[in-house]
Amino acid sequence: MRWALVKVCLAVTAMVVVAFAVPLGLVVQEMASDRAFSNAERQAATIGPTLSITTDPAQLRKAVETTQMGAAGRMAVHLPAIGDSPPADIGDGWAGERVVAETRRMGRATTATVPGGGSALLQPTALGSGDIAVVEILVPESEVSNGVTTAWAVLAGVGLALIVGSVGVADRLGARLVRPAERLADAAHQLGEGRLGARVPEDGPKELRSAAVAFNAMADQVVQLLANERELAADLSHRLRTPLTVLRLNTASLGDGPAAEQTRAAVEQLEREVDTIIRTAREQRPATGPAGPGAGAGCDASEVIRDRMAFWSALAEDEGREVRLAGVDRTVRIPVARPELAAALDAMLGNVFRHTPEGTPFAVDVHDTPDAVIVLVSDAGPGIADPDAALRRGNDGGRDGSTGLGLDIVRRVAESTGGDVRLGRSVLGGTEIRVWIALDGRTRGGPGGPRVRRGRRKRRGA
Repeated sequence: MRWALVKVCLAVTAMVVVAFAVPLGLVVQEMASDRAFSNAERQAATIGPTLSITTDPAQLRKAVETTQMGAAGRMAVHLPAIGDSPPADIGDGWAGERVVAETRRMGRATTATVPGGGSALLQPTALGSGDIAVVEILVPESEVSNGVTTAWAVLAGVGLALIVGSVGVADRLGARLVRPAERLADAAHQLGEGRLGARVPEDGPKELRSAAVAFNAMADQVVQLLANERELAADLSHRLRTPLTVLRLNTASLGDGPAAEQTRAAVEQLEREVDTIIRTAREQRPATGPAGPGAGAGCDASEVIRDRMAFWSALAEDEGREVRLAGVDRTVRIPVARPELAAALDAMLGNVFRHTPEGTPFAVDVHDTPDAVIVLVSDAGPGIADPDAALRRGNDGGRDGSTGLGLDIVRRVAESTGGDVRLGRSVLGGTEIRVWIALDGRTRGGPGGPRVRRGRRKRRGA
């Protein structure tokens, strides 16, 4: 594309230079010739007054020698026969008698080519007797072409400079067009090879800028779709841990025996496989913004919490755990989809069962305010030694066997509404997870513990 543009510009400029330089050179050549012959006519006219006074060859010879052309040997006077006087020639002629006779007969100036190079101007002049004398001026070839060679050289130089300049400009313009196109093609190759961070600078001509904007938007959409797909795979796998928790707790009461051991081994193997799926999905997920699971949906938080607590209360009773539930006696609408809130609650309660000893009490409290709904999940367990690390994605407070996805699910639910998640010490003595679900889209929060702020490019949590 770049060289094609250079070739087109070269051809167009060359045609323009030829179209203007050649006629201009011919005009210069014609002007030089006209200048030489005009000067010769003026020199021939200087002898006219002398011819109107006398036709004496001796006097005319003296008069011719006093002129510029006569002194240079470039003027001749051809006298006709006058009365008894024969024809006379003053100075050497160059055109020949036939041309002189023809000029005298026509009565107007003529030119003739001189053998050996140059031209001769023959100017008829009327004498007092009524006869016609012919004044001949030699015009050398060097005078006819004086300055023509220089003019042609200047025109050629100007034309060459124009061609070189146009090629340079065309090359620069071509580079401006080609570089954005090359960057766009390179980014497309990188994206095709799996480098999802490839983007194109939005510069260059308008059309290529539009293509770059469209490419970047497409790449962002591809990254977001892949992130959502892998997040969904991780979330679905994490939700499988809820029934696995129930199975693991139930197998503990099977007693001894080969069948019981096989069942416990199968549950442990299944749990390991689910953990592997979760970790793999998280490791392959590109770094993108929050997916916003609750966008565009809503549910009654009290109803969802009551439903999930009915499930977990049965397990708590089997393990001798005391459960307290408060704040769910009235409707509390939140901008979160029912499945997402249920998954977040299962993730928090599942961690309680997994990481606290049997018999440890826990509580779920819901606080409804005009601009936010606060869900508190607290337990009387050993607590989390490093709450900051627990909120970083990939680390669940150092608890063994954790995939690090539980608190991340909770965080995404809260951040989808403009809220956040905090960890702290509960009144029961263990861990308290405080989930702020904003109702007006603004980030809300209160004192007490670390939290995940909205807008992180690289999402991290437990």
